[in-house]
Amino acid sequence: MSLRRVYNIPPGRDSYHMAPGELLVGTCGFSARGGRKAYFDAFPVVEVQDTFYRIVRKSTLEKWRREAPEGFEYTVKAFQGVTHPASSPTWRRSNLKIPEEKRDRYGFFRPTKEVMDSWLYTLDAARTLGSRFIVVQTPASFKPTAENVENIRRFFREAPRNGFLVGWEPRGEWNRMRELLGEILGELSLVHVVDPFRRKEVVETETRYYRLHGRGGREVNYRYKYSDDDLDELVRYIASLDARRVYVMFNNVYMFDDARRFMKKAVEAGLRVKKP
Repeated sequence: MSLRRVYNIPPGRDSYHMAPGELLVGTCGFSARGGRKAYFDAFPVVEVQDTFYRIVRKSTLEKWRREAPEGFEYTVKAFQGVTHPASSPTWRRSNLKIPEEKRDRYGFFRPTKEVMDSWLYTLDAARTLGSRFIVVQTPASFKPTAENVENIRRFFREAPRNGFLVGWEPRGEWNRMRELLGEILGELSLVHVVDPFRRKEVVETETRYYRLHGRGGREVNYRYKYSDDDLDELVRYIASLDARRVYVMFNNVYMFDDARRFMKKAVEAGLRVKKP
């Protein structure tokens, strides 16, 4: 599949190499002891989790943006109203009270006002934070049925993006249907968000986005602490990429320490790492 087809690469440039590219390392959520100020001192990027679980006040998002130093980047995880039905346990942390008669109108990219409103909130949150990238993560219960395939295709053909890059992290059966997954990602110009220790992306795009959930176990093993060998392996993999911009976001119990160690190794290996 052509990179130019996926992400409008300018004519005459068929590949991007990590050497002139940029690596951004951070964690999924503010993970530093000492709060946001301590985090800003450690990393150049954070993936905002709050926007997935609940509706965050605009004034709060504006405050976070003001607090961040110049050049700091927020990526945003899309509100669960887009992807997760109201029966999902993740909704227990939501600040929305959903009437019983509307519970089947959320999630799974359904063609409903509720799903679109959830997406418009996500776009507004991303704009307020000055973000470039939105992460859409679907649960294992979102299976590759004909209805779900049609819903995600319709959604991303019709929903505005307002200039944001969008990445999709599918869970469950999608990862065993790589041909179908590749067709959808390419057709809809989505970045394939993966944990590179578990699988490789099925389409190559000039921006890569990796979420690390721990080795071993099934889809996630949050209590895993990455070894030096693990991090060296990850450095070698990142260095091998044809990519213009790479996000590596740790999402495990030890994410702050693991991300710091990885960033140090990447700098020592000569990769172009964005500094905080």
